[in-house]
Amino acid sequence: MKEFIIEENEAGQRFDKYLAKLLKEAPKSFFYKMLRKKNITLNGKKATGNEKLLKGDTIKLFLSDETFDKFAGTTQVARAYCDLDIIYEDSDIIIINKPAGMLSQPADDGEPSLVEYLIGYLLKKGELTEDQLKTFKPSVCNRLDRNTSGMVCSGKSLSGLQFLSRIFHDRTLHKYYLCLVKGNLDKPAHIKGYLHKDKKTNKVIVSRQEFPDSLPIETGYRPLGSNGKMTLLEVELITGRTHQIRAHLAGTGHPLLGDTKYGNSEFNRQYIRHGVKHQLLHAYRLVIPETDQTFTAPVPELFFKIIKEEHLEEVYHENLERSMGLRKNDHSSGADRDSRK
Repeated sequence: MKEFIIEENEAGQRFDKYLAKLLKEAPKSFFYKMLRKKNITLNGKKATGNEKLLKGDTIKLFLSDETFDKFAGTTQVARAYCDLDIIYEDSDIIIINKPAGMLSQPADDGEPSLVEYLIGYLLKKGELTEDQLKTFKPSVCNRLDRNTSGMVCSGKSLSGLQFLSRIFHDRTLHKYYLCLVKGNLDKPAHIKGYLHKDKKTNKVIVSRQEFPDSLPIETGYRPLGSNGKMTLLEVELITGRTHQIRAHLAGTGHPLLGDTKYGNSEFNRQYIRHGVKHQLLHAYRLVIPETDQTFTAPVPELFFKIIKEEHLEEVYHENLERSMGLRKNDHSSGADRDSRK
């Protein structure tokens, strides 16, 4: 006999959904049969599987070790380890400043992503156990392109994941990015369009007109300063579609510096000697009005180097001081953060 006590991260789901995670190799017919025969019980009583689990509920499985091991499976949840730049953390959520080059979520090539690094971090910290991973897996709630840096929100608990999922879905979380774009922009704008993804090329097409399988997109931007040949923009991502900022701004004639997929090759070529090999796009500010919280992550060193060399340093710092309350000499991700609880 094996006994399991429902913890907070497992509460709120249907009993059969929990069993499907615990006995992931078993056909549904197996645990429904075991429920009917009372070989699986809930709080010592016969159950049907559609009960909603509560914290503290006791589940007993009257199965042999061989049967349990067979249906529980032995696949280990992937994890990886590295130093994470943590912007904010509490018992339910963690906001991580992802570097350019790191995947947000797992891909088919097996390369570690932020999800595996998050799991490794929580296991090492002792806030997560191997047994808990059988029925609950922490995960990220928003996705940045591999070569886009900045803040990614992750849920450490079920309530954290639910909270983040809700505010992303309801768009009550405001997401702001910094980028350098080609040309001179001197007025704020709110642009709309339609986006269609070509899965074969992994590129998107942006149009002003709706067409089959397209999705509506909205992007707001505010110029912070320009030197004539490029502009430092603050971009608000109102809808969050694949490559939205990169493709939408390129479609207006102002591609991002370093963007090899949607950008201007001649514009990019001028900065290769500076080490620019990917788009300079950084998710730098998150605002949650309903909880009066603001989180910030200043741009990476390479991004700041270009800002400084293009004589846009002053407007960058002015924006930080005005919007984030950072000291003028703080431009690394280790700067003070305004995270009002």
